[in-house]
Amino acid sequence: MSALEQLLIIQEHDTAAEQLRHRRDHLPEREALASLSAARADVAAQRHSIEEERAGLSREQKRLEDEIASIESKHADTDRTLYSGSVTSPRELQGLQEELGALARRQEVLEDELLEVLTAIEPLDERLAALDAERERIDTEEDTIGAALVEAERDIDADIERVATERAAAAATVPADQLAHYESIRPQLGGIAVARLIGTSCGGCHLMLSAVEIARIRKLPPDEPAICEECGRMLVH
Repeated sequence: MSALEQLLIIQEHDTAAEQLRHRRDHLPEREALASLSAARADVAAQRHSIEEERAGLSREQKRLEDEIASIESKHADTDRTLYSGSVTSPRELQGLQEELGALARRQEVLEDELLEVLTAIEPLDERLAALDAERERIDTEEDTIGAALVEAERDIDADIERVATERAAAAATVPADQLAHYESIRPQLGGIAVARLIGTSCGGCHLMLSAVEIARIRKLPPDEPAICEECGRMLVH
C-alpha cells in the first residue's frame, strides 16, 4: 500500500477520532445532568423564597405567642389580686374586673391572629417538604446518570485510544514531509486533506481538473502526491 493510500487511512482515523470526541462531548447523559443541575438550582431558588416567607411568619408567630404569654401572666396576676381579699374598694374591684375583661379580649384577638399565621405556615411547610423530596429525587437520579456517564466516557475513551493506536501505525509508514503537509492543511479543508483522483475529478471538491494537469499527474510516481489545483487537497492517483 502506497504512502498516499496510508494518508487516506490516517484521515479516516482522524475523522473517526473527531466524531468520537464530539460524541463524548454530547453524550445524552451529560445533557441530562445539565438539566438536573438546572432543576436543582430552581428547587434551591424556590426553597430560598419560601424559607424567607416562612421565617417572617415564624417571627410573627413568636411575637404573638410572647404577647399572649405576657397577657396570660398579667391575667393570672390580676385574677389573684381580685380574689386575694386585699382589695375591698368596690371601685378598685370593678377596675380589676374590667382589666380582666380587656385582657381576655386582647388575648382572643391575638389568638385569632396566631391561628391565621399557623394556617399560613402549614402549606409552606408542606411545600418545603415537597421540595426536599424533589431534591432527593434529583440527587438519586444524578448518581445514576453520573455512573452511566462515567461508563459511556470510558467506552468512548477506549475507542479513541484504539483509533489513535491504529493511526500511529499508519502514520509510521508515511514520509514525515507528507504527513506534516497533510496535518497543516487538514484544518483549513474541513478535515478532508487528501482525496482520490476519480477519473479527471478531485474526490474532495468534485471539480474537474484540466487535461494538462491530469496528464502531469499520470506521470507522477505512486507515492508522490499531486495537489488539486482547485481546492489544494492532496490527491491519491
